[in-house]
Amino acid sequence: MSDLAGRVAVITGAARGQGEAEARLLAANGAKVVLTDVLSDQGAAVAADIGADAVFVTQDVSSEDAWREVVNATLATFGRLDILVNNAAISRPLKLEATEPDVYDLIYRVNQLGVYLGMRAVIEPMKQVGGGSIINISSVAGLKGTSTLFAYTATKWAVRGMSKSAALELARYKIRVNTIFPGVIDTPINDANPPGMNDVLVKTTPMRRMGVPAEIAEAVLFLASPRSSFVTGADFAIDGGMSI
Repeated sequence: MSDLAGRVAVITGAARGQGEAEARLLAANGAKVVLTDVLSDQGAAVAADIGADAVFVTQDVSSEDAWREVVNATLATFGRLDILVNNAAISRPLKLEATEPDVYDLIYRVNQLGVYLGMRAVIEPMKQVGGGSIINISSVAGLKGTSTLFAYTATKWAVRGMSKSAALELARYKIRVNTIFPGVIDTPINDANPPGMNDVLVKTTPMRRMGVPAEIAEAVLFLASPRSSFVTGADFAIDGGMSI
């Protein structure tokens, strides 16, 4: 689809699942990739398997200092930063009444604060190379209400709003900001769901199946590439029709 030769991407939550698929696909299309995650051993193994065009940095996305370290490591290793994929996220299948403030804060810090800190951290490096692409991974839960994912849904709606505002603010610097809304994707995040919940989610998906990480990665590749050069502030639902 595209050639990302000479481009450098940072991908959070890249030790497994969607982030891993995104890192592998961008690298296969010529990009240098910096994978980050709290799962250090798994992330380092993925980067090693990708090869010389990949490095891994342990990162807590809710920490401003950690973001500073990731950006510095990226510039020190590859000399530039062109693409950011804010992919890291956590979920707790809890209703409003059962969501304690400490749980809500944890989910907020990873899913919402982490995206804000990431976008803010890459503005200057992207300005220095004449522009860039920020791709924020929200969720179908950021397009519709849910009855069992209160905090997760709140943060994923916030990602959509932040992306819209950032797209308007950063267009002058040729930094594009777009949002992907995955539906039910076959990744380890579903392991925390109660018994039977995944079956219900599939039944409420018009295409009657889970998506796979590669289907999200393909959209990331498009938004990271020059082929999407006039696309910013857009919403890409990849959800088997769940949000229709």
